[in-house]
Amino acid sequence: MIDLAFRLPPFNVRVRSDFSSVADHVADLYPALQRLDSASFVDFDIRILRGKGHRRWLGQQARFLLDAQEPFLPLPGSQAPALLEWGLNWSIAARPLGYLVLHAAVLARGTDAVVMPGFPGAGKSTLCASLAFLGGWRLLSDELAILDPGTLALHPNPRPISVKNESIDIVGRFPGAAVGPVYHDTRKGRLSHLAPPRESALAAEETARCRWIVFPSFQRDDEHGWHEEISRAEAFALISEQSFNKERMGEQGFHALCGMLDGARCFQIGYGSTAAGLELIDRLCR
Repeated sequence: MIDLAFRLPPFNVRVRSDFSSVADHVADLYPALQRLDSASFVDFDIRILRGKGHRRWLGQQARFLLDAQEPFLPLPGSQAPALLEWGLNWSIAARPLGYLVLHAAVLARGTDAVVMPGFPGAGKSTLCASLAFLGGWRLLSDELAILDPGTLALHPNPRPISVKNESIDIVGRFPGAAVGPVYHDTRKGRLSHLAPPRESALAAEETARCRWIVFPSFQRDDEHGWHEEISRAEAFALISEQSFNKERMGEQGFHALCGMLDGARCFQIGYGSTAAGLELIDRLCR
């Protein structure tokens, strides 16, 4: 059983579960966890619980509850830790608490950030892990760009990096990589999580500003890679598709996204290997 409140910038989270695998997941893959006392205010009160009623006869199941509401159907109990991560993503996207939230990886050098929106099959998470473990970049998030509309600061939310299928073996060979259990037959195939670098977790309150927007595309047979600089107007149209709540925020969301793009250089890149992706990002983002 786990009942733990902790700081997960820019939010406070409470996680309760009767799955020991969830407790192990948090202990092993959340380095530098900043615990809060039980009386602390939390933005998200999450429970991962075992199935109940007739469902328990169908095999062990895991239920996700946010503030006692159950927005999803249960998943197999063996996927309880993955359900925690998916549920956290959903919670931040569905209840963004004033932030503009985009589906994108974010990394930074100093306070200069690169935002990489995540179209399916783009290889975003693998490239993100490569930059964090091999390229000297600080991980802010591999899934969510969290933008303050007032300051245009990007807030870190360094959580385990979700990696799938053959990428699990690739990232597992990175120096210092800590990869968790592999979950089979998930809706995304074979899936595992990579703990964020400890240095990134320790710097989780340090915001950054968008300097580059890169739309990656993994192309297996492209050994050398390519890039094309695109206009901010084109980038705006592309990245708008990856926003969870711009429309709901109305004019504020529109101006926040315009502000993030203002002054940023925008690129589309194609790459066929980790080395080619790293070389491209290093060359373009300087």
